[in-house]
Amino acid sequence: MNSLLFVCLGNICRSPTAKAVFDYKLAQAEMPLLTDSAGTGDWHIGKPPDPRSQAFARAWGVDISAQRARRICAADFDRFDRIYAMDRSNLADIQAMASPGCRARIDLVMSLAPEYGIEEVPDPYYGGDTGFQRVIDMLSEAADRLIEELQQPRK
Repeated sequence: MNSLLFVCLGNICRSPTAKAVFDYKLAQAEMPLLTDSAGTGDWHIGKPPDPRSQAFARAWGVDISAQRARRICAADFDRFDRIYAMDRSNLADIQAMASPGCRARIDLVMSLAPEYGIEEVPDPYYGGDTGFQRVIDMLSEAADRLIEELQQPRK
């Protein structure tokens, strides 16, 4: 596996944060992978992540201010090995866009950490600061589980 795409609705909160958290964790584990983020909607294209997402990522030690929102496109299904949706609605939208022969494995990001007990990463956009911290905590757990998976010897 060489590449990961994280997808949420508008690509300004959860998916740019996922990219940042996974990039940080993968760098710590010395596992460089190509990562990106995208949204299923198009209303934020070209805009930076939500200022609250930026602030929480910065407090966590990661700068996401240079990221710009984009919409998932057909080429992503061949460019990325895994595409991780933040919630079931995003997952359904992504699956509907995928061609039958796409090479990407498509799943919920929290499928990486079933022991966390929550399948969907909640959208913090309309909530308070605790929602943004919760997103980081959830994604950090999912990143740790992916790294463990990748460190397992291949069978």
